[in-house]
Amino acid sequence: MDPTTLAIAVLAGLLILLFLRVPIAFALCAVSIIGMFIIFAWPPGGAFNPARAMRPVQAFLGTDPFSFIKTYTFTMVPLFIVLGHVAHKARFTTDLFYTIRILLPRLPGGLAIASVVGCAGFSSITGSSMACASAMGRIAVPEMLRFGYSKSLATASVAAGGTLGSLIPPSLVLVLYGVFTEQSIGKLFVAGILPGLISVVGYVIIVLVWVKARPEAAPENHITATGREQLQALLRIWPITLIAIIVIGGVYTGILTATESAAVAAGVTIVIGFLLKRLTWEGFWDAVRETTFQCAIIFVLAIGAKLMVSFVGITGIASDLVAWTNAQNFSPALVLFMICAMYLILGTFLDAIGILLLTLPLAVPIIETLGYDLIWFGIIIVKLIEVGLMTPPVGINVFVIKSVVGDAVPLNQIFKGCILFIMSDLVVLYLLIAFPIISLLLPGTMF
Repeated sequence: MDPTTLAIAVLAGLLILLFLRVPIAFALCAVSIIGMFIIFAWPPGGAFNPARAMRPVQAFLGTDPFSFIKTYTFTMVPLFIVLGHVAHKARFTTDLFYTIRILLPRLPGGLAIASVVGCAGFSSITGSSMACASAMGRIAVPEMLRFGYSKSLATASVAAGGTLGSLIPPSLVLVLYGVFTEQSIGKLFVAGILPGLISVVGYVIIVLVWVKARPEAAPENHITATGREQLQALLRIWPITLIAIIVIGGVYTGILTATESAAVAAGVTIVIGFLLKRLTWEGFWDAVRETTFQCAIIFVLAIGAKLMVSFVGITGIASDLVAWTNAQNFSPALVLFMICAMYLILGTFLDAIGILLLTLPLAVPIIETLGYDLIWFGIIIVKLIEVGLMTPPVGINVFVIKSVVGDAVPLNQIFKGCILFIMSDLVVLYLLIAFPIISLLLPGTMF
């Protein structure tokens, strides 16, 4: 069977399975295994012989997935996940939110701004957007609703702020991107710092404009704090500040690799949590269980993506797609625009990691051929994925916040509130595309 025809058929089958709501990990594994079996059993110009495919397919499945998962780089995935869960169980995220709330009492929409900045702070020690949205949502949304904030503003500000977990280092999405594209994860982490800060500024501006246009959306909270109380609140967040310095500072200075920073930061978080008596053994084991569950999902997805990458490599469809793109004489800007549009569309019904692992085998070869920097492209992908986390019908962060608030806020109000934050993300996305130096400046200064 012609490899290109088979590859197209397999990709079509994958889309059908996704449309039928088959989990993306199982869909990737199923179509990849079937595709590899057919390509060995039915070579071009030959007859179909199933026996011919049994040994190579069994040998591949018996070694390749395990060899991929056991790599040194992948060890940082559970480390960063447990770091975030332990920090949440030790209530470091609660301290962060209330400290920022005290430091920003007089700003219009101060609680919403505190939520966004708190999400950014929590993102600096966890790599998951969902974990960030869930943790801050349980703290910030009830507080804003208690003070009479608009339901849309209260929920959307946290849903948007939670997306920063995919961009501000450490980011699990950037880790997986670095593994599959063989790029420096340390450079990817550092590349996300400036875009992450710009995104925070964009969200804060949205809150200020929203409250300026509709003052009733954020009533004055009348929170007052003396200078002494503000200093005490600031000192209370030293654990989360130390952890962020270890993760970001260690990687940037070259003192620690990304994996080493994950291990050191996770160990420090656990020790501090127990020493301060903020972390109980019950909370620790809850964090471990949640980490195990989340890692299992990510690793199965990674195995499915690895199988798909191998299948795509065997068929050569990536090379055919690159050749077709070159033959059409599309401008690099137009190709990039089409790739961005594809990610925005996929973001409406797939989760962040699923989108990433599904598209990399085909998108990266095209980007490399066009001469774009893969570190820069990784940040662009993450920003596109951030938008998808808020877009209907399957905006994952929106549903996370909905699970937190229950029936108190209708789902459509959360999606409606996210529109302005999505507009901010699109502006930031344009800046990142138009000015690649924003993403590449800090990686170029690394030791």
